[in-house]
Amino acid sequence: MTEQSGAQSAVRVVDVWYEVDSRWVLKGVSLEVRAGEIFAIMGPSGCGKTTLLKLVGGLIKPQRGEIWIGDVEISRLSETALTPVRKQVGLVFQYAALFDSLTVYDNVAFGVRRHITRREEEVAKIVRQRLEMVGMAGTEKLYPAQLSGGMQKRVGLARALAMNPRIVLYDEPTAGLDPIMAETIDRLIVDTTRRLKVTSLVVSHDIISVFHIADRVAMLHEGQIVACGSPEELRADTNPVVRRFLQAGGIIRDGQTAVIQEHDR
Repeated sequence: MTEQSGAQSAVRVVDVWYEVDSRWVLKGVSLEVRAGEIFAIMGPSGCGKTTLLKLVGGLIKPQRGEIWIGDVEISRLSETALTPVRKQVGLVFQYAALFDSLTVYDNVAFGVRRHITRREEEVAKIVRQRLEMVGMAGTEKLYPAQLSGGMQKRVGLARALAMNPRIVLYDEPTAGLDPIMAETIDRLIVDTTRRLKVTSLVVSHDIISVFHIADRVAMLHEGQIVACGSPEELRADTNPVVRRFLQAGGIIRDGQTAVIQEHDR
């Protein structure tokens, strides 16, 4: 692929293989995430979703294949060379991964102080803006233990957005949440993606959430992409593996498409 094509996309994964304990977790995975879209990767537990997200985030490296962030291929970069690329990518962890000993303010400010500015008035402005954006204004002095799971996830998103990333990676953003809070997180992903004009890559086994928010969806099964397209295209996919997964998730029933109200975009 040429650098020109890379400039037209935010993320490209090209024939990636990843092995753990002599088992191939990912087997020749290729996909492209377009700039500004919400791209979701779904599939059952253990299919390689989170592994793929870690590869895109530069946390691990593949045994084979290429991973492009914009026009930079990151899989062979040294840690030093990878640092500026990582600053362009925000990661929202499944369980928020907040520092228990730090307040909400200091959690959100952590990366800003290290990589953007040490002037506290500028730090405070960024923290305030990002907390307001995720509906967590006024919580600056609280500690993670004082927050619900959904509130912790919103603070985790504020921390990722504080670095002004071009790409935000979400690992199971609605896991462990009740339906109302899951709906809130879904809308927050859509709103922040559109408002900040970032690219969002979401990994989830929550099919309802995926079909609510995604512009395009890829399905991973046993380490391989078995389908990729718009939600409408996946509903019409005839692959038995895809159909069984969507039926189990209530997206299609008895050969008919279930009615799922998509969020306003």
